[in-house]
Amino acid sequence: QVAASGGGPVQAGASRRLSCTASGFIESERLIGWFRQAPGKEREGVACVYIDDSGDARTYYADSVKGRFTVSQDDGKNTLNLQMISLKPEDSATYYCAARNGWYVGGCLSKDAMSYWGEGTLVTISS
Repeated sequence: QVAASGGGPVQAGASRRLSCTASGFIESERLIGWFRQAPGKEREGVACVYIDDSGDARTYYADSVKGRFTVSQDDGKNTLNLQMISLKPEDSATYYCAARNGWYVGGCLSKDAMSYWGEGTLVTISS
């Protein structure tokens, strides 16, 4: 089960924080990621984290958000917060959190990597 929250209207240049909680994992190795989809566009990966069997985490970012978006996890490691700064109108989209047991060879920024999807949360940036 995946649940996301935190969307809303934002002024360009401002910040916004989205939160995601995933539950029901059956493997210690897992992926959790943020994706977004703007009207008329494909769903794209924004940022994701790979947690290995040891509990170590590696993060990955889309080029379009590097330096502006940062993910973090709470102690439980089944959360993924997305801190967004310097927001632009082109960041407007419905943001989805998703998760998967195990690794995916195509990388966690691929929407095909994810098995479980939460309902989206809409972020609208006005100029």
